[in-house]
Amino acid sequence: MDYEIFNLGDVTLQSGVTLPSAFLAYKTYGKLNEQKDNVIVYPTAFGDQHVQNEWLIGSGMALDPEKYFIIIPNLLGNGLSSSPSNTLPPFDRAHFPQVTIYDNVRLQHRLVTEKFGIQKIALVVGWSMGGIQAFQWGASYPEMVERIAPISGIAKTWPHTFVVLDGMKASLLAAVGFDSTKLNQLTSADMRAVGRVYAGWGFSHSFYREELYRELGLDSLEDFVTGVCENSFMKMNPHNVLAMLWTGQHADISSNPSYNGDFDMALKSIKALACIMPGSTDLFCTADDNEYEAKLISNAVFNPIQSIWGHFAGRGINSTDNQFIDDNLKHLLAISRNG
Repeated sequence: MDYEIFNLGDVTLQSGVTLPSAFLAYKTYGKLNEQKDNVIVYPTAFGDQHVQNEWLIGSGMALDPEKYFIIIPNLLGNGLSSSPSNTLPPFDRAHFPQVTIYDNVRLQHRLVTEKFGIQKIALVVGWSMGGIQAFQWGASYPEMVERIAPISGIAKTWPHTFVVLDGMKASLLAAVGFDSTKLNQLTSADMRAVGRVYAGWGFSHSFYREELYRELGLDSLEDFVTGVCENSFMKMNPHNVLAMLWTGQHADISSNPSYNGDFDMALKSIKALACIMPGSTDLFCTADDNEYEAKLISNAVFNPIQSIWGHFAGRGINSTDNQFIDDNLKHLLAISRNG
């Protein structure tokens, strides 16, 4: 096992349900300095685990483990932290309680403060649902978080994003005839259709038109859709996916007692220096949505990744996009919040 477990005990979620013996899986890179101020928190995205984040960590990179103490907490529902696939009855599989982004960040805060005694975070960075968590950290703990860098991630699930995620959910529920009493019959093979649906949203029109999947060593469109999109989803547990889809569909940094649904106020409350990096051709976490959000954060820079890799411009696949992200993170980390 290449990660550690932080036991949270019995956790009462935003829904009011108590999840017994909850835990966060996490991995750290580098060493915490004596001042405990060299901390970077780097949450995982939908369907990802800590290993998928490691492309952005390395010697000489912005996230340099020789300089920073980097913590990757795994999202609840991703199969490593408390999830439908690893929770005992009565909360196993389709019975797993609803978990919000706010829940995730609150529990990550416990990890950071209780396990490590950290009071200042130099940067929270994340891709996609990791980006939403970066925004949530900034809104929930404005005095603690010095910088945020959401990559291809929005501060709430806007209506169109909700519909895209709903299409993924529907393609899975169709396998059991939309009968909620049969959810426990779902298997990973039923995830094939989800991968097909996602293939149309994860990458841009130009990505397909210019056949960029050839850069991944695939000879045809069919090879890409089956070999990459279908296969990656079929490796996931369908109950974990349903749990994460619920988390994604209901994400909103203002949906909590601090802001009571006032989205603009939540954005205005973020004190962190922010570098917001949408993919310029992202079809469902759009640059337009991020631009609206950036305008309400007092110390935000809106810096789209000019890329035809769509949502996946932020996923560490294309070297030009990776360099852009790393350069921007280096610049952000070089700036003092006080000037």
